[in-house]
Amino acid sequence: MNDQPEARDDCEPKPEGELTLRLIPSRNDTNAHGDISGGWVVSQMDLAAETIASRVAQGRIANVALESVVFMSPIRVGAAVCFYTRLLDIGSSSIRIAIEVWTRNPNDNERRKVVDAVFVYVAIDEQGRIRRVPK
Repeated sequence: MNDQPEARDDCEPKPEGELTLRLIPSRNDTNAHGDISGGWVVSQMDLAAETIASRVAQGRIANVALESVVFMSPIRVGAAVCFYTRLLDIGSSSIRIAIEVWTRNPNDNERRKVVDAVFVYVAIDEQGRIRRVPK
């Protein structure tokens, strides 16, 4: 009998940031090859990041740039898709947010990072003009 504690693998990659959105895409969200469409993924990433940006800006915001979007692996139908957001920087009117997308396939207990991105938003007023982000 072994009284030693079980070794844990702390080297396993983990999502960074706050779980902001979790979805299970359907067959309607696929491309011609049967994988989840990149457009669908970017649209959901924008929704997740908007949540953080509008909270920081305390009002309306507009997405002005995708500094980077790196697709690492296809997403299968039925996979749980989790969107993690992390605030990177707040400028005078801009907000930079890192987004990681992780999946867990239905028949697999292993999660994997499938997309990594940085989105940039600006705070805007009711007329759509850039305004300062409140401190």
